Amino acid sequence: MTPVVRVRAVTKSFGGAAALKGVDLDLYPGEIHALMGMNGAGKSTLVQILSGVHQADGGTIEVDGQAQHGLTVRRARRLGIASVPQRRELAMGLTVAENVLLGDLPTRGRTVHWKTVREEARRALSSLGIDIDVERTAGSLTVAEQTIVEVAREVRRGGRILILDEPTACLSARDANRVRALVRTLRDEGVAVVYISHYIDEVMAVADRLTVLRDGTVVRTAPAADLDPAALVRAMTGRDVVSRRAERPTPKDEIGLSVRGLCDGRAVRDFSVEVRKGEIVAVLGPAGDAQSRLFDLLSGRRRPESGELRVDGTPVPFGRIPASLAGGLRCVTGDRRTLGLIPGLSVDENLMLAGDRFTRRRLHRARDLARRAAPLRHTYGVVSLAGNPPVGALSGGNQQKVLLAKWLQTEPVACFLEDPTNGVDIAAMADIHALVDDLAARGTAVLLASSSAEEVVRLADRVLVVSAGRTVAEHAVTDITRDELVATALGGQPQ
Repeated sequence: MTPVVRVRAVTKSFGGAAALKGVDLDLYPGEIHALMGMNGAGKSTLVQILSGVHQADGGTIEVDGQAQHGLTVRRARRLGIASVPQRRELAMGLTVAENVLLGDLPTRGRTVHWKTVREEARRALSSLGIDIDVERTAGSLTVAEQTIVEVAREVRRGGRILILDEPTACLSARDANRVRALVRTLRDEGVAVVYISHYIDEVMAVADRLTVLRDGTVVRTAPAADLDPAALVRAMTGRDVVSRRAERPTPKDEIGLSVRGLCDGRAVRDFSVEVRKGEIVAVLGPAGDAQSRLFDLLSGRRRPESGELRVDGTPVPFGRIPASLAGGLRCVTGDRRTLGLIPGLSVDENLMLAGDRFTRRRLHRARDLARRAAPLRHTYGVVSLAGNPPVGALSGGNQQKVLLAKWLQTEPVACFLEDPTNGVDIAAMADIHALVDDLAARGTAVLLASSSAEEVVRLADRVLVVSAGRTVAEHAVTDITRDELVATALGGQPQ
């Protein structure tokens, strides 16, 4: 079979740092080709070159056997190359139908023919086996449904080489299966799918072939059936990476964090938990359920309808961020790009944003900033290619370490962590798990919201399983298996 895309010896550098070093890649119609690698391995650069966002410095790209010189976004789209990024690009206030036909709304004279818009959207969705009401607004959809709608839009536009970047990130197992089923449908329809994911089990289950990048070079291309997870990890990292459950001191008797009767009238309904100092308690459930609202409520960004919050026995009023911070509670968001970091500020500036001394100093005192940030870089394993770049230029794993360092350096009494390893590679995940273990070992009460059963089993002492906004089960992690946790999270009913 002739590849629909052939990449040969492609190179790319940014500011003297080589991102790609002679990469080869073949994409075939009717195939799911996983692109694997650590954060910073070159995956994003490669797909941005294929999508026309960046120009390659050297090498060749052929589509349907024709060499493509100076590939642009518009030219890539005309060739059928479409990309669905991890951050959704839907107009949330518009309907599903309007989003599917965005840029191609049928008109009669100067008036949009809305009946045709709805009919065309239904046809585009049903051709892929999708059943979503086209009159719903995009903002009312689940994350999985938003992904599905965006894929349908790109296919309708003629996308036959589809790049999916972390399409199941932060999804429940049920929603992730729904997205993967769509991907398999696309493959069966002859679409060439480039599938980027940090979830090794998922890649092994969905991919036909995979290519592993490390430090800008291809280290392995093989059928997925020829590799096991351990071999894939070694190819990605160049070493064995093991994230084992750590031995931590026995939690203290004192309650570091207490939440009682928390209710926001929407996703959270009568949520209560007590976390001892030195204990990690996980809240497990589908993305979009109660745990995804806890950050707003506990951090003070939103005020609940009812509930009581205590840190180290002292009441903390809801709806007041300064009061939450003064009480010794640190809430680390799962949305590092929007809420956690300031992408345009440097790594060191972001590291120091939560420090009292820093807030009274001027940001441009670079020498003092670098001196005080250096120990944090070392302790939290923050690595940047050169100097002190904007934090937005770092890999996802290093951005997450900066976010954790920013808050955890303040020695909190209690800490709420929302999906702390979302969108990071396996090595960064192991590093972050070690940081969380150390946080608990130092006596911090840790409440962890996660949609990953593997992460819960690795870190937590106890787990609360939530469904439809209520706690449906509580277990000591040593008393339940990973598969039992998943089954409870997906099938449990409120008691």
